[in-house]
Amino acid sequence: MSLFYTLNPYTGETENEFAADEAQALQNKLSQAHQAWLSWRNSELQTRVDLLLRLADCLEAKAPTLADTMTREMGKLTSEALAEVQKCASVCRYYAREGVALVQSQALSADQDRAEVRYLPKGIVFAIMPWNFPLWQVFRFLAPSLLAGNTVLLKHAPNVAASAIAIEELMREANAPEHLMQNLFIDVDQVERVIGDSRIAGVTITGSERAGRAVGALAGKYLKPSVLELGGCDPLVVLDDADLEGAVNAAMISRFMNAGQTCIAAKRFIVDAQVYDEFRDRLVARIEALHYGDPTLAETNLAPMARADLRDGLQQQLQKSLAQGAVMTIPGGSIDGTYAGFAPCLLEQVTSDMEAGKEEMFGPVASLIKAENAQQAIAIANGPRFGLGASLWSQDRERAWALASELQTGAVFINGFVKSDPRWPFGGTKDSGYGRELWADGARSFCNAQTVWQAKG
Repeated sequence: MSLFYTLNPYTGETENEFAADEAQALQNKLSQAHQAWLSWRNSELQTRVDLLLRLADCLEAKAPTLADTMTREMGKLTSEALAEVQKCASVCRYYAREGVALVQSQALSADQDRAEVRYLPKGIVFAIMPWNFPLWQVFRFLAPSLLAGNTVLLKHAPNVAASAIAIEELMREANAPEHLMQNLFIDVDQVERVIGDSRIAGVTITGSERAGRAVGALAGKYLKPSVLELGGCDPLVVLDDADLEGAVNAAMISRFMNAGQTCIAAKRFIVDAQVYDEFRDRLVARIEALHYGDPTLAETNLAPMARADLRDGLQQQLQKSLAQGAVMTIPGGSIDGTYAGFAPCLLEQVTSDMEAGKEEMFGPVASLIKAENAQQAIAIANGPRFGLGASLWSQDRERAWALASELQTGAVFINGFVKSDPRWPFGGTKDSGYGRELWADGARSFCNAQTVWQAKG
């Protein structure tokens, strides 16, 4: 029997071991999820709302325990883990408050005829989720999926298996009907078997571009709707009239939160030449103040990376960028004597054909790029094949509002760093994936938008 191991990223010690699902266990879970859907799809909307509210209460009540689990499994700062739990409670409350209007039938204008569109739940949503936000990545699709009347089978990242189990426990504590949400402890080679099962209604994945291409291809093969939220090489564009203090603050949070392991992190700081030196000086001082250490301690403001292999992969990308001509202004990289420690690094003289200028650097490495003017900054920002999010800084509100549409990304945040919020659709374009989570799209992505028309008379 296969085993999944979870390791503490700070100490390298084994935290837990979990047995993989055998073939019969997988079939049982598919059957149970389908039977649960047959009942849940006919439940009253108020019943679903009440469940979300109970889930929010349970999340808040267990916040310290849940945060500790995340910190032990993937290394994030305790303060960040507590904030993540609260964000999960918030998304449950958002859909409890606003969601009914998003999934209720809507009347259509059709002269004197009677017509409406009904958002009918499709069935089991198969979700493949990453490790970097063990609870939030799940709850941002789980809450709207449950509201819509679907059930969920979750293949979480193996290194956050305890967090996955904690979510199932939260469902039980919230008195959810049995089998609305279940974990699948399966290997990658079993994914096609699940996607191809006739009871699976759709697939959602947050992960790497490589994983997204594979899952998207399987979803197409079996004619299943899919939502792909993949990687990014997100820019933070600072124009000549920007609030530099605000821009630097945003750059620091966006790039180094979660040890830089965030798909929407600002990975390239593209700064107008007129303010480049001042921005650089402010940024250097802030990066040098980062302190790596035990993520449970209040004085630590840079956590370890989630796994040693991820740390090693980032180190290889850093070395490749340096070999291509990038200059390391703040030396960083793998910290000797640690399991997954990585010191923050600032690169300059980065060009769009370098590793750091075109690929996703998933860790605490920032690239600082000089642009001669706003149009060149936009062109550099649009250079990579990714298009997830962008941050744009200018005190000329109308100028920034107009320039936003020139950025080829799923989201543009003006004078703020990119973040996910249940009030707004979230997702990317180009090689950052397709489809949207959160807002109305999160509730309707796996619904059958059924048009019902009735002749007059």
